[in-house]
Amino acid sequence: MNVSHRDIIEKKKLDNPAVHNVTKQVLVGPDQGWEDYVMRMFTLDKGGYAPRHSHGWQHILYIVEGKGTLFMDGEDHPLTPGSTAYVPGGIEHQILNAGDENFVFICIVPKYGDT
Repeated sequence: MNVSHRDIIEKKKLDNPAVHNVTKQVLVGPDQGWEDYVMRMFTLDKGGYAPRHSHGWQHILYIVEGKGTLFMDGEDHPLTPGSTAYVPGGIEHQILNAGDENFVFICIVPKYGDT
């Protein structure tokens, strides 16, 4: 059993040529007792983005704050708080902050996809 709050969960800054202005938090995963999946929260600061990529595992997105864009399989999809998305494995995708404020979303992946 695990009860926590996003304000006290460790934040890991990701910033390299493929990932810009992104912070990752693992909210629930194997360390908290969920053996098969990992629920992460990402915060993209203004101008933040993840790389355009594809991989073999699926993931689920839930938008918490801000405005973003999900590029998926050749098409841009606007995202706002309350938006959800399912990204199948093998589909080219990218997520980016499309606003002036932080863009915050939850992303659930299988444990092997938490790279």
